Amino acid sequence: MEKASKSSKIMVAAIDFGTTFSGFAFSLKSDWGKVLTNTWSGGSLISHKAPTCLLLKKDYKEYFFGYEAEDKYSDLTSDDNHSDYYFFQRFKMILHQDFTVKRNITCNDITGKPLEASLVFEYCIRCLKKCLQQQIEKSYLGTHDDDIEYVLTVPAIWGDKAKLFMREAAVKAGIKKENLTIALEPEAASIYCQYLKFAKEDTSSPTLGVVKPGTKYMVIDLGGGTADITVHQKCEDNTLEEVLPASGGPWGGKAVDDQFIKFLSELVEEKVWENFKSEHMEDYLEITRSFETKKRTIKPDKSGSTRMPIPQALVKLCTKSHRVKTFKEVIEKNEAHKNNVDIVTGKLVWNNDFFRGFFKKTIDGIVKHIDELFQESEVKDVKIVVMVGGFSECLLVQDAIKKHFGDVSIIVPEEAGLAVLKGAVFFGHVPDAISRRSARYTYGIQTWPEFREGHHPKEKKVQIGKSVRCRDVFFKIVTKGEKVMPGYMKSQIFQALHNNENLLDCGVFVSDKKNPKYVDDPECRLLGHLQVPLNVEKQTLETLIEETLIFGETELKFKAKDVYSGMQCEVIFDLLKD
Repeated sequence: MEKASKSSKIMVAAIDFGTTFSGFAFSLKSDWGKVLTNTWSGGSLISHKAPTCLLLKKDYKEYFFGYEAEDKYSDLTSDDNHSDYYFFQRFKMILHQDFTVKRNITCNDITGKPLEASLVFEYCIRCLKKCLQQQIEKSYLGTHDDDIEYVLTVPAIWGDKAKLFMREAAVKAGIKKENLTIALEPEAASIYCQYLKFAKEDTSSPTLGVVKPGTKYMVIDLGGGTADITVHQKCEDNTLEEVLPASGGPWGGKAVDDQFIKFLSELVEEKVWENFKSEHMEDYLEITRSFETKKRTIKPDKSGSTRMPIPQALVKLCTKSHRVKTFKEVIEKNEAHKNNVDIVTGKLVWNNDFFRGFFKKTIDGIVKHIDELFQESEVKDVKIVVMVGGFSECLLVQDAIKKHFGDVSIIVPEEAGLAVLKGAVFFGHVPDAISRRSARYTYGIQTWPEFREGHHPKEKKVQIGKSVRCRDVFFKIVTKGEKVMPGYMKSQIFQALHNNENLLDCGVFVSDKKNPKYVDDPECRLLGHLQVPLNVEKQTLETLIEETLIFGETELKFKAKDVYSGMQCEVIFDLLKD
């Protein structure tokens, strides 16, 4: 490695907490380019990631993750012994809509039983951390937890609340907050590509490790839940600058799975499908694993058909419910799908064109969004697209992007599905690899300046003591799209409006508009309250507090101090309160 690690620890370990698959990786400070990953196995599948599944006993005394959780839950359901357990899978997307994220948000397990989501995330991270520590202990005997810097990945399109939710879950899972860094997924992938000479020396395809300073490229991170897209530019000092704020949507591999499951549910009828799922978990998992394999291997133009075995348990439930003798009769009775699928020697058979239809809506969403990004003036000259994430290995997605954006070079690095995970390890060693980020929103604070006749609306005029103020003015701190360096600080001085207040409360707001005027404008949303506890006995109307927001990192940070004494104040910034 040409660059020395900046980590203060002996080792950096990353946890990539995905919607459908999760994993971990680590490397030593002394040889940080050599990243080690784990190997998970379930049935005939062997992979570097495990399914994001959690089996949790109601008393929290037993918990399992990944393939082990799937297999143990299968055993429990076959013995009808699962009522004391929760089984969660594919729940991460509840954090996708940032402004609905609260500390007490719940998610439902596979049978519809609700549980606080914070516990589900905590126990998943707890399992991953435990497995990670066992792996490290095997490789590097005598390593202590304080020797490790942890990096946790989150989608860049997530907001500040979702990031804080993940941070809190990780801390509850036993990772010390001072040893924890949040990495943004497409950034991690971009760093991975920069530091990996993944193209062979004798090929003509461009490699990101050697692109010239000034070159822009788009990173399309397609995971299980989200498509997370950003544009980076290589700077003169070989760091990366974010050209546009990250954007994307719920167009990951899970959306394709959902279309497939919807089809099966319609084919056999929903009540039969739900019954099958609850009573025959092993067979249900076999179908989903089988589809996962087909998803990775289906080709764009290949004619013919796709076959998948259908479990006998599902056949029996169907024929009994529909009062027919064979599954072929179940298909023939289904007006919506009788021409779309057949059954031959115990296997469901689809025409390949119809099977590719499960992908269409998701791929169309990805292509449309990329198209919109290419309309932006800063992106028009981008000629390189890098595809990373597990779903980017799908040949149908690659083909659609190649066909639609024919004049760009498309790079899919080796181990594209591990780019985020390994890149997160790299990020722990070289956190300054990203030198400038682009503000995702316009950030501002709620202020009450002196009222100006003719400038401020009359309905916002309020009398406070002897002064006349305008309420709810949006005091802009950072503008959407503004380039900010890590650690970029903006401060504002506040004073209490009354001299008996025990709390100085400042609302922090965000907007998708560049120049909002008031915090109650329709496009503004409350992010959270920045609160500074005041000493009522010592406080006067002359008490001035300087509140500082720190931008440009992967998370929003803040601090406050008393202007006259220079003393740092305690700050509470709770984004997740109801």
